Amino acid sequence: MDKANLTYAPINKLHISYQGTAIQTTIRNSETNEIDMMKKLIQRVQKPPYGCWDIQKTADEVFSQQSQKQCLLLAKRLYVSELYQSRSLAVFILGRLAATSNESLAYLKRQVSQDTDWHVTEVMAKAFNGYCADIGYENALPVIKEWLTDTDPNVRRAVTEGLRVWTERPYFFKYPALAIQLLSTLRNDESEYVRLSVGNALRDISKNFPVLVKNELAKWDITINNIKQTHTLACQYLLPI
Repeated sequence: MDKANLTYAPINKLHISYQGTAIQTTIRNSETNEIDMMKKLIQRVQKPPYGCWDIQKTADEVFSQQSQKQCLLLAKRLYVSELYQSRSLAVFILGRLAATSNESLAYLKRQVSQDTDWHVTEVMAKAFNGYCADIGYENALPVIKEWLTDTDPNVRRAVTEGLRVWTERPYFFKYPALAIQLLSTLRNDESEYVRLSVGNALRDISKNFPVLVKNELAKWDITINNIKQTHTLACQYLLPI
C-alpha cells in the first residue's frame, strides 16, 4: 500500500496542479469576456443618436441573455463609468432585476438616487416603474409608499414621475382615487423638483378623472406657497373650482 501511494502521489499532485491552472485560466477567460462585453456595450450606447429607448432595449437584451448573477455584476461595473449612457444602461438592468433581487432594488434606492446627472435619475424613474409593472402595481404598493416617504427627493420623484401617467397603469385606472391620494401626500414637499412632478402627475389624471382631482384640490390650503405651486399645475386642465 505504501509503495502504491508513493507511485501515484506525484501523478495526483500533477493532476491537482493542472486543475488549479485550468480553473485560473477559466476565471481569466471569463473576466476577459466580461470586460470585452462591457466595452462593446458602452461603445454601443454612447453612439449618437442612441437614446433612452435604445439603451432600454440594450438592457433588455442583456437581461435575456445573461444570468441574474452576471447581470447584477455587469450593472455594478457599468455604473462606475463616467459616461451617463453607461450608468443609464446599468440602471435599466437593475430595474429588470429588481422584481426578484432585493439587492438590485436597494442599489437603485441608495446608490443610483445619489447620481447628479438628470439623464440617470430619469432612467431611475423608468426603472422603478418597470419594477412595479413586473410584480404588479398592487403588490408594489408597500414599496411605492415606502419610496414616497423617503428622505431623498430623487427617491420620492422616482415614484411620482416613474408611474406617469398613473391612471394608464391598469391597477390605478381601476382605483384612480388611490393614485390621487398617494400623489397628494407630497403636495407640500420641500423639493420643488418633486412638487412639479406631483402637479404634473395630477394634471395627467385630471384628463380622465376631472371630478376626483377637483374634489381633492378643493381640500388644499393654497395660502401655503408650496401647495399653491402644486395646485396651479394640477388644475391646468380643470374648470375653475
